[in-house]
Amino acid sequence: MKTFMFIIMFLLIGAFFIISNEEIKLDSQKNVGVFFQLYGRWIDSLVNNGRTVLGYVVKMEWLPDEEVL
Repeated sequence: MKTFMFIIMFLLIGAFFIISNEEIKLDSQKNVGVFFQLYGRWIDSLVNNGRTVLGYVVKMEWLPDEEVL
């Protein structure tokens, strides 16, 4: 449950940062569309960057080269 709440808070804080940095007023349909377009791009970049990091983690050599006695 804590993980789910962390994810929700992270996504909400990201949305608030997009709204404040782009100075978007959500009072018209056009601005709401602009917000969702920017938010979608942000989510897409999160997924792509996460995939890249996960790829590096998977390819790393996690075992030591020599046995330690």
